[in-house]
Amino acid sequence: MGIRKLNSIFKPKRIALIGVPADLNTVGGLTLRNLVGGGFMGVVYPVNPKYEAVLGISCFPSVKSLPKTPDLAVITTNASAVPGIVEECGQAGIKGIIIMSAGFKEVGAEGKELENKVKHIVKKYQMRVIGPNCLGIIVPGQKLNISFANSMPNKGSVAFISQSGALCTAVLDWAMEENIGFSYFVSIGNTMDVGFGDLIDYFGQDANTKSIVLYVESISFAQEFVTAARAFARKKPIIVYKAGRFPESAKAAASHTGAMASEDAIYDALFRRAGIARVYNLGNIFDFTDFVGKKKIPKGANLAIVTNAGGPGVMATDSLIARGGQLCKLSEETMQKLNASLPSYWSHNNPVDVLGDANPARVAKATEIVLNDPEVDAVMVILTPQAMTKPTDTAKAIIELAESTSKPILATWLGGKSMRESMNLFSGSGIAAYRTPEQAVRAFMTLVNYSKNMEALYETPKEVPVSFHYDRQTLREKFVNEVFPKQKFLSLADAKSLINSYGIESTKPILVNSADDAVSEAFRMGFPVVLKIDSPDAPHKSEIGGVVLNIENEEMLRAAYHSMIEKVNKMVPGINITGVTVQKMIDTNDSVELILGVKKDPIFGTVILIGMGGTEAELMRDQRLEFPPLNERLASQMIESLKIYPMLKGYRGSAPKNIDKLIEVMIRLSYLAADYPEIEELDINPIIVTADDVVALDARVVIDEETLKNPVLQYSHLILRPYPERYIKKTILGDGTATLLRPIKPEDEPLWLEMLGSCSKEAIYSRFRYNFHFDSHEVATQFCYIDYARELAIVAEVEEDGRRKLIGVGRLIGDPDYELVEYAILVTDAWQRKDLGKILTEYCVDIARQNKFKKVFAETTKDNKAMIAVFKKLGFKVEFDEDTNVSVFKDL
Repeated sequence: MGIRKLNSIFKPKRIALIGVPADLNTVGGLTLRNLVGGGFMGVVYPVNPKYEAVLGISCFPSVKSLPKTPDLAVITTNASAVPGIVEECGQAGIKGIIIMSAGFKEVGAEGKELENKVKHIVKKYQMRVIGPNCLGIIVPGQKLNISFANSMPNKGSVAFISQSGALCTAVLDWAMEENIGFSYFVSIGNTMDVGFGDLIDYFGQDANTKSIVLYVESISFAQEFVTAARAFARKKPIIVYKAGRFPESAKAAASHTGAMASEDAIYDALFRRAGIARVYNLGNIFDFTDFVGKKKIPKGANLAIVTNAGGPGVMATDSLIARGGQLCKLSEETMQKLNASLPSYWSHNNPVDVLGDANPARVAKATEIVLNDPEVDAVMVILTPQAMTKPTDTAKAIIELAESTSKPILATWLGGKSMRESMNLFSGSGIAAYRTPEQAVRAFMTLVNYSKNMEALYETPKEVPVSFHYDRQTLREKFVNEVFPKQKFLSLADAKSLINSYGIESTKPILVNSADDAVSEAFRMGFPVVLKIDSPDAPHKSEIGGVVLNIENEEMLRAAYHSMIEKVNKMVPGINITGVTVQKMIDTNDSVELILGVKKDPIFGTVILIGMGGTEAELMRDQRLEFPPLNERLASQMIESLKIYPMLKGYRGSAPKNIDKLIEVMIRLSYLAADYPEIEELDINPIIVTADDVVALDARVVIDEETLKNPVLQYSHLILRPYPERYIKKTILGDGTATLLRPIKPEDEPLWLEMLGSCSKEAIYSRFRYNFHFDSHEVATQFCYIDYARELAIVAEVEEDGRRKLIGVGRLIGDPDYELVEYAILVTDAWQRKDLGKILTEYCVDIARQNKFKKVFAETTKDNKAMIAVFKKLGFKVEFDEDTNVSVFKDL
């Protein structure tokens, strides 16, 4: 439903408050008092048939009796009355609703049924709803307080969204004391309709909101959440605190991957992939928000500390090192300057102790010298209230200094009453201020890690050529129709056949049903061999004695065969044994055992896992989760995050392992995960990584029988849209040149930069309508690293002298409501007047139509006559303004 319709909730002119009682100390009464007393300039209609007036305002008996249709209805009645009231609101044409009433899904099955009834009515009338079971909303800039909180917070630039109403009241109280202001303050309750994703989209487009803070208990609409967050995370920092980190979520898992992919690990992967900063202490949220709001991001973790007391400097250092930061080693030049400016008995090191008798000028000068050291990424200034200290004057000197540097300064003014004026000064300046060194360090390191994650997220991946021996669609039809229906737990042979089909090498198991057959196969493949029980009832074979390794001769094999079957039958009475597999024993000396896996989560869809493998995988939990699709950079980051990574690089004389091959295998597994929503869990454990190769020794696949019976839309099991291969198309230009049209991908960054570098200033201006400076990685990632759910760029690729080359690009950017899509096009000068502009535009318009957008629009300049002619030819409506701009529209 529409993001634009949220205006009826956050920018209402008329509000109906339904269920307001005469008692002003109730939810409805407090909300009315806040609305009227807060300064709301619109109209408020109290609705309650029992009263003539409440708080001196005329009361109306029903929604139908209101003189004009409200933009927003606020419901505070008993839960049982809510469905009827929502129906009445829908009939009246009200588009926004806040349901404060409790008694819905949070109380059990009966409440959930009631909530579903309301959902049905909301969908019928296409309304937007916040709640139920919520505190309400506050918009300080509009003096709009639709809540039963005790106070109106200050106006600010932070949008705060919380699932907990009780936490909201505590945060409001704390924010008042800390002088923190909000652009929006929203309690979303049960998120029956409006969720985090909707609000990130809405606040992301709001000019008054500079950062977004989330208190998350659970996320219901995962795809909407991650798509919205990825759209705005680079422009507006999003900070999250996730409550409930340790639920018992893996108890029913049928594989190692299922057990290891806990709920919190999935949330961690989600926040990381979306570019969201996660904090693990509620108090850190606004420490970090205050710091990041100053718009000065440190380039690294090198911190310098200037202090007028040694003890707090040591405290800051301890906290910094404990959190993975670095105390910067000051350059010789910096040391000489400090020696010249400070008394001879200063600390002569970092932390820079300027001594207890330091006046404001000395503190400021030392800070300035340290800031100018090229190795310093940020400076923390610590001041304690000593007899000679002038905290306010020192604060003013540091504030003045901050205006002339791009590096962040963190102020830590220890104390209470004597420091209050200084803290107020910092609050209105470009400096984040804290009451303790630990508090400041936490904020600094959160920002450092956030900055690293954002940088890593948009690193340009290398091209990894991945080809398949079979057509993946034909392969899919075979497995879905012939193999998956056999049983929920695929046999070892079928599981390995599946991964082999995607180019993942494995040992080849041979199924036998007698010791004699096992001996024959062992002599054929050569000793030593491995025996494994084959049974759909044995998810972890080794735990029931169903694996025997390193069998070196016939005598050992016969004994192992009979004893294994006897032991398994004893461990699991009644087990269905379908046979025993024989496979060649692989030499695992000087190799690393890993686990690769796939799990389909009911909320977040399919995730991919890598970790330390073997039978101890669940115990060690050295793992990393990510959402498919994977590219080279993401796969590398997953590998590098493991504690076992040094073993892969070559540890203490062991040979470096084939990490490039491992990355290729992970990308292949990513394709497999994307192609099969029917896979509930998949384990490759162990997978052996040697200096030369990567080989799977065991594989287990669990089928989601419900999805097999009731097929789902392609890629609906993925939270992130994979590379849209269906839009790859061959075409011929007007001069006969064979050209490939395809979606852009992150690996295209060098080609994209080369393409723009070949364009004239006029061509660049016609596309961007200003002198666009494109030649940087930061800019290029915005155009090459895109979310295919919201944006699509079709590049035109040709081959010249054996080299691939981009000669044009058409870009579609859709709004969150899938109503309007913006189009822009660039064709390099050398390839203009060859029909490329028409071909790209026609194809992009067709793609917009396929994706159900209602209208496409574009803007250009009056002197871009060639493209204006193309737009006219393709049926666009062209409008000229009084300046040099031209707007074109086309209904789809």
